[in-house]
Amino acid sequence: MPKKSNKLKIPEEKVDKKVEKKTSSKRKTVKKKKSNTKRNFNFDIKYQRVLGFFFLLFSIYILLSISSFIVNWFEANPSDELSKTISSYFSDHAKQVEVWTGKFGSILSSYIVLKGFGLGAFFIPLLFLAIGFKLLINSALFKTWTWFQLITISFLWIPVLFNMIFPDHPENILGGLLGHHLNIWLANYIGKVGMIFSLIFVPAVFILIDYQFNFRRNKKKKEIESDNKTVSTVSKDDLYNTVEFSVKDADEENDLLFEEEKKDKPSNTFKIELDTAVKKEKQKNEEKSSEIEFTVEKPKEEKVSEDKVKPGEHFGVDSEYDPTLDLPNFKMPPINLLEENGSENIEIDSEELERNKVKIVNTLKNYSIEITKIKATIGPTVTLYEIVPAPGVRISKIKNLEDDIALNLAAMGIRIIAPIPGKGTVGIEVPNKNPNTVSMRSIIGSDRFRNSKYELPFGLGKTIANESFVADLTKMPHILMAGATGQGKSVGLNAIIASLLYTKHPAELKFVMVDPKKVELTLFSRIERHYLAKLPDSEEAIITDTRKVVRTLNSLGIEMDHRYELLKDAQVRNLKEYNRKFIARKLNPNQGHKYLPYIVLVIDEFADLIMTAGKEVENPITRLAQLARAVGIHLIIATQRPSVNIITGTIKANFPARIAFRVISKVDSRTILDSGGADQLIGRGDMLLSTGSDITRLQCAFIDTPEVDKLTEYIGSQRAYPDAFFLPEYEDEELDKKAEYNAEERDELLEDAAYIIVQNQQGSTSLLQRKLKLGYNRAGRIIDQLEAAGIVGPFEGSKAREVRVANEMALEQFLKDLNSPNDEN
Repeated sequence: MPKKSNKLKIPEEKVDKKVEKKTSSKRKTVKKKKSNTKRNFNFDIKYQRVLGFFFLLFSIYILLSISSFIVNWFEANPSDELSKTISSYFSDHAKQVEVWTGKFGSILSSYIVLKGFGLGAFFIPLLFLAIGFKLLINSALFKTWTWFQLITISFLWIPVLFNMIFPDHPENILGGLLGHHLNIWLANYIGKVGMIFSLIFVPAVFILIDYQFNFRRNKKKKEIESDNKTVSTVSKDDLYNTVEFSVKDADEENDLLFEEEKKDKPSNTFKIELDTAVKKEKQKNEEKSSEIEFTVEKPKEEKVSEDKVKPGEHFGVDSEYDPTLDLPNFKMPPINLLEENGSENIEIDSEELERNKVKIVNTLKNYSIEITKIKATIGPTVTLYEIVPAPGVRISKIKNLEDDIALNLAAMGIRIIAPIPGKGTVGIEVPNKNPNTVSMRSIIGSDRFRNSKYELPFGLGKTIANESFVADLTKMPHILMAGATGQGKSVGLNAIIASLLYTKHPAELKFVMVDPKKVELTLFSRIERHYLAKLPDSEEAIITDTRKVVRTLNSLGIEMDHRYELLKDAQVRNLKEYNRKFIARKLNPNQGHKYLPYIVLVIDEFADLIMTAGKEVENPITRLAQLARAVGIHLIIATQRPSVNIITGTIKANFPARIAFRVISKVDSRTILDSGGADQLIGRGDMLLSTGSDITRLQCAFIDTPEVDKLTEYIGSQRAYPDAFFLPEYEDEELDKKAEYNAEERDELLEDAAYIIVQNQQGSTSLLQRKLKLGYNRAGRIIDQLEAAGIVGPFEGSKAREVRVANEMALEQFLKDLNSPNDEN
């Protein structure tokens, strides 16, 4: 009869080994032959434990014997007895020493101390102690290499050293008879100097070898201890998956043990012992995981300077023309206008690091993924764990465990970078439990920002390595920013604008600000006559009206074309070369040449503009993004809806630099970054910056509204230009068509027809005939009136007319503007 299989739960790693050993035919024969050896096996274990306990007690007995022998030796042998030879003391004085362990202890001590190794004899009780532990609890105190070091030091190095230092009676016991003879032998062959070099050489070799294997670990351990925190031991978390496994599939020894235990012991006792075995297996695996090299990179601390930030190079101190002389007394804003939000130095939580490290290692081990090394890099809000997989491990296998690692760590925002570009490691980004706030003051005051030689330097925040991230807007050259509501887009815009205000003189930089929400950028209206640009007939420099936005964008297009003409005449390729040539007075102002400042177009809530104006906004934006970088016009666009109908392929193609704050779905993340990851951010300024092939995770610098208020008030209180920087005038063709439009001759069904055409996005006469049940002549007149009003485009043959209004909301505003002149009359 086949035996019933008892289902047990054991770690998965054991399953693989035991299943491989399974040979069903041989196993049954072995069980029958060895069924009678079970009790002998139990007796061997008991005797082994008894013998182990005996060795533990014997080690203590020897320790007491040696200690009392050395202490009482000096009392029984005064130092004035110098008549006898040294050899006689090693042979005759054992009888005179009384020890705490009796005559046997005295004789034993005289042989291993006096006639043996001196102080090196203390290694012998340690040896018996290790044997006792091995027999009792099957645990080794030291590794083989450590035992070799202890034996060499105790039985050779210590006797030679102490006998050389104390050659006379009674102190010569410290080196023993072995040390006496070794000293005589070595002195004859290599002399005293050679003996000293030998004594230095032995421990030096051991230290060098030990530090060769463990240098990095010891170094990082000292760094952590310097912060008055100790790394906690490996936590015994129950992270091992369990599977059902039959006793038949276990190895031979476990078969015999389990079957006999079931007969002799109740079931609850059997379960307790099995649980103990499983716990020992877990503890062994955890000890193995703790042996993996784990290093912690200390966060870099940056000094914040209180000095004012100096403007840019201005292309040479000894230049003949200085554009800043238009406002010679203008003072750059001091850094004390910004607040110190949060702590600048990151505190290292060693327990959290160790806990996360163990959970990551165990989670990977559950899926048979071995790693050889882990390095932790601590950032303001996120810690990067760089792991080095063992040879043969597929990177895609680690990438697929993103959700499992997040579950075991009980944290949101887990992101796996497999592999890290430029490194042979896999990165796992884990949010910190206590994130740090990155202040704008720490970025502006950092050496990286202050000493940058960029044309348009701006600071965004700090990297995972706690380094200030500073970039050049002219190299980007345009930025597309997206993220859900409340995730930090407006703060990111303010950080970029504030960075530029701290580095560039009003003569070198101008902003064109578009704010459909009417509340985000209004604080910058104070610096209108210093830094802002607008249309000549515009009352406010912060543009909020959609029609004015369209006119401003087209005006920027005219400015771009004009600048290209100047660059062509000057025979240069970009704005930097042109201004350098103008400063050197190589260009004649009488021929239209002048100093050209950089122009930065800032648009908040780009989605709202697309919804209300559609292609009227998209087309000039696309043209500027394609051509404007060489003439010093750069775009920064922010939106909270990164959908494909807002961020079209044409726009994305011309915005290589993209910033993604937290978004809701992976689709939105792919829309803005062309890859996932933005949906796994933790919010509150956590962001990803894509500059082509590389994606960098940053914590955006926080600049609050009161700080922006102080900054703009400081700049606005100084002497300014008579007016804002005027953009070229733009003649709106739509307004001309509206002027030709005669409201008195308007058909009464015009508005209904307009709604039908906008809803269907098809400017067709036949469509109006079908929907409104009109004749061809009347429908044709309505189409002509809609063209004159600017709602549809001109006739294009067999194609339907272009509809120039995006949706019903925009049409309602359009008709309201169309009727407003008539209402005034």
